[in-house]
Amino acid sequence: MGRSRIAFLLVILLFGAGLALTSLVLQMYYLPASLVLLAAAMAPFFARFELRRVEAREIVLLAVLAAMAAMGRVAFAPLPSVQPTSFVIIVTALVFGGESGFLVGAVAALVSNLFLGQGPWTPWQMFAWGLMGASAGWLRHPLLLLRSRILLCLFGAVWGFLFGWIMNIWTLLTIPDALNWATVLLKYSASVPFDLAHAAANTVLLALFARPWVRTLTRFKVKYGLLDGGRD
Repeated sequence: MGRSRIAFLLVILLFGAGLALTSLVLQMYYLPASLVLLAAAMAPFFARFELRRVEAREIVLLAVLAAMAAMGRVAFAPLPSVQPTSFVIIVTALVFGGESGFLVGAVAALVSNLFLGQGPWTPWQMFAWGLMGASAGWLRHPLLLLRSRILLCLFGAVWGFLFGWIMNIWTLLTIPDALNWATVLLKYSASVPFDLAHAAANTVLLALFARPWVRTLTRFKVKYGLLDGGRD
């Protein structure tokens, strides 16, 4: 099993353990506990990125892509759940791999919240967008995401909902005294229009612009001899 897959399993285990711990044991300290565990879940990605050889021009390019993703979110903030950020994260992962996709997603959430407002939701957004990028990089070959426009659009649509579902978990953890199945159902039902808008935006952007972006980023990758940060 490759290191990336091990890191992925570690993230899922830590995230699941954090949810169980905050829900069952640390109800009085659910918020700080969840933030610490989310940070621990993201640590393997940042550590692996630091351990491999990274050239300055790769860091610059990823920083530019993260900035574009962040500014796309800020620019479209008046339109609820229309997130060009997700598009940039996915195409970055398709070209540069899962680890680069994770980093661009996590950094984009952090940077955009400098303009939109930081809060305890920021680590959850970093985790959700980071996992979106990681999964796009790791599944690009087995799911033929680079070859099939339909599958790529379907992937973007699915993540439009998954992102909202992950953020719903954070919202529910802020109301432990009122947490029950009725509240969960109400929250997830209320988020459907926003999740649908996110999914639709991802589908349209990927259908129209994914291939030109992938071709352009691939030319940069080849020209500068950049490594693939998402090898399995």
